Amino acid sequence: MKIAIVDYGVGNLFSLQSSFAAIGADASATGDGEVIAGAERIVLPGVGAFGDAADKLRRSGLDRVVKAAAERGTPLLGICLGMQLLLEKSFEYGVHDGLGLIPGAVLPIRDVIPPDYKIPHIGWNALDFTSAGEHCPLLGRVRPGEYVYFVHSYYAARCGESVMATADYGAPLTACIRRDNVYGCQFHPEKSGGMGLNILRAFCYDC
Repeated sequence: MKIAIVDYGVGNLFSLQSSFAAIGADASATGDGEVIAGAERIVLPGVGAFGDAADKLRRSGLDRVVKAAAERGTPLLGICLGMQLLLEKSFEYGVHDGLGLIPGAVLPIRDVIPPDYKIPHIGWNALDFTSAGEHCPLLGRVRPGEYVYFVHSYYAARCGESVMATADYGAPLTACIRRDNVYGCQFHPEKSGGMGLNILRAFCYDC
């Protein structure tokens, strides 16, 4: 199976490649649109600010490649900021358009968590599955209550039935989303030990 990790100048590509290698999956970081279009699985990583990442993705032309592949049915996984880019809009330092593959908006967590909670939200948190998440193939190899690693200051909101799991940080924050063949993790599977590797295995073999 060929897995393309989208290289558009944003993201921790080495850790992701190493994690896929650890589960025996053939994953390569690439900015070549033809390679991405021909992949059997696509991963959209991302760290930093939404507006900058969205701009780089569009300037590279890979936004169109990723959307077209997802619309053809290729399984797509967005991670951290990459997950947020799957949504319709972000309100991080202005208003920015996302890929619109999953309904929702990116909003600051400071508006929903208690004032004494630190921002960014950094650390290990347990996954709480929604009823839909109990049947989500991406989560099929982990159990509710298992811990994964987060680093973020903004969260996915208004996602409706696309929310598969949340994590409590003074308020339930969206941790995993899905719409058909498009998946997103706010947490970092590549930094989440064995649980993260099981999620990557599920993406490779179950989604």
